[in-house]
Amino acid sequence: MNTIEEQGYTFQEWLMPDQIAKDVQQVADQISTDYKDKEPLFVVVLNGAFVFAADLIRALKDVRCEQTFIRVSSYWGMSSTGQLEFIVPLQQVVDNRDVIIVEDIVDSGLTIHQLKAHMRGLGATSVRVATMLFKPNKLEYDDARPDYVGREISDEFVIGYGLDFDGFLRNLPSIYKVKEGTK
Repeated sequence: MNTIEEQGYTFQEWLMPDQIAKDVQQVADQISTDYKDKEPLFVVVLNGAFVFAADLIRALKDVRCEQTFIRVSSYWGMSSTGQLEFIVPLQQVVDNRDVIIVEDIVDSGLTIHQLKAHMRGLGATSVRVATMLFKPNKLEYDDARPDYVGREISDEFVIGYGLDFDGFLRNLPSIYKVKEGTK
């Protein structure tokens, strides 16, 4: 397996592109079934979810949908700041719409908790969450449990496939996790 060095940490390749594609397809199939006769609005959380969202939306079957983007941040480095900052606010009307928030990873659930409340406050008919990765042991907000999950993981820091380390390494086609005992 490949390794990558970044800022004194060693990351080991964990999920290969073919495994990621299977996880994405599984999520797309679930959404395709649930939204067959609906027109959901996918709210993609930038920057991390753009890679997953592109693959997910292309993998949908018989779902007429729209996409929009929002950019929020609660991380710096490998830690959450605990504060949700709206960098690019929602530009799309969500009133009377079925909304699917697309995230790269859900851990504490702070971002999802606040975004779901925000969408409901704007009049969304329903709000669901699709995420590539989910850390169930880190979840602090019950209402932030994702509806569609590519893969559950333990409490490890991961990079690649849209997930970054201080803004870098999102472009890796595989997902890497920090190797124990580094830094």
